[in-house]
Parts: sequence; structure tokens; C-alpha cells
Amino acid sequence: MNLIIDVGNTYIKLAVFVKDQLEEKWWCRKQDFSESFSQVTEVYPGIRKCIVSSVGDFSEVHQNEIEDKFPVFVLSKDARLPFENKYATPTTLGIDRIALVSAAAVQYPDKNVLVIDAGSCITYDFLNDENEYLGGAISPGMEMRYKAMHTFTANLPLLDSEMPNNMIGDSTENSMHVGVVQGVINELEGFIYRYNENFTELTVILTGGDAHFLRDSIKNDIFANSNFLLEGLNHLLEINTDSC
Repeated sequence: MNLIIDVGNTYIKLAVFVKDQLEEKWWCRKQDFSESFSQVTEVYPGIRKCIVSSVGDFSEVHQNEIEDKFPVFVLSKDARLPFENKYATPTTLGIDRIALVSAAAVQYPDKNVLVIDAGSCITYDFLNDENEYLGGAISPGMEMRYKAMHTFTANLPLLDSEMPNNMIGDSTENSMHVGVVQGVINELEGFIYRYNENFTELTVILTGGDAHFLRDSIKNDIFANSNFLLEGLNHLLEINTDSC
């Protein structure tokens, strides 16, 4: 039984896997980690090892809490990977993207796979049918686009995401929703179209916090999987067990 800990800038995700099956997952704020960790380990006393993936700050106190319970593998750029990394600057590749590509390599072997993570930023990561990671793209996510319009103008309000009912905005707020949401949808479909032009039998995975908000509006065939990153981290823990 594995414990997956994914540390973001604000929230921490915890997930328990039995082999490759997700049993349960939780979210907590960083200040609540100790309480959440204690609850998880009480409910699942069979946990034997853990992976920590952190793109935000994770305190040494919390790290020690985990290490007192079981072996811990901290994901880094030096991890053993289930794919060949052809990125020109591998030391700059985010560990969240490493986890996503790892999931693609394990779950879709010998396939051309485009993984789209619609979160704070939208990342595009491509793994070819020879198990080579070639790179991808990064663009602003929906929340970032709303914040940018509010921050860098004098009069535009700060809005939460809302699916527009019409492609023509009939008010300032509706126009902003059309610009952000339809702009992101057009971007996603454009990237998928270009990859389909260049790579046969492309598999497209959509994940991230905005995946379910967007998935029904995308006309291309995609697989929406909100747990794809957690699954990738679980795969990485399995192949790096001797590093715990």
C-alpha cells in the first residue's frame, strides 16, 4: 500500500494506492497537513512506503513526520524514469510534468500521447510511440487569464470561471467569460489538431483542476482523468522503491 503526497503552492493532495488502484484521496491546506496525515495513516495502517512530490514549500517538520512512519522517496530530477527524456533542458523540467509523462509511458505504451494539464498553467507534454519524451508547451491557465485582465486594466472585474452561453458576449462580464473560456477551448483544440496532423493514432489525456469544466466542450476525442498525476507518482514510487 502506497501513500502519495503531492504538495502544491496552496493545497496538499494525499492519496492511497493498492498496487495501481486508487483507494482514496484527500485535499488539505498546508497548515492542516499534520492532522490530515495522522487521519490517513490511522485509516490505512497498511501503508508501507511514500512518495513526496513538491512544487511548493514543504516543511522539514512535515517531512520528519512522514519519515517516522515509513520509507519516503522524494521526487527529484534524478529519479529513475519509465521513459527516455529528450527535453533539451532536463534539469528545468517540472516534477509535475515528469509525473504526468510517467503515467502516459506506463498506461499507454508504444503510443503517441499528448497529456494536457489544465491547471494554474496549461501544460502540453508529448510522448512518442518510441517512449521518448520530446517536450511540449506551457500557457496561462483560466484563473491566470481572469486575474491578468483584472490586474493589468483599470476597470475589468475579477471573475470566477463560468461557461458562456453564447459565443458573443453581450456584457463586459460575458465578454470576459467568452474570451477566457472559448479562448482556452480553441487553444486546446488547436494544439490537438496540430499534433494529429503530425503524429498518427494520437491519444489525448486531459487532466488538472479545470479538466472536467472543459472536457464536454472539446470536440476532439479525449480521455479526461483527474487522477493522472497521482497515478504517475504512484508509478514512479514503484520503480524507485530502492531509493526510499
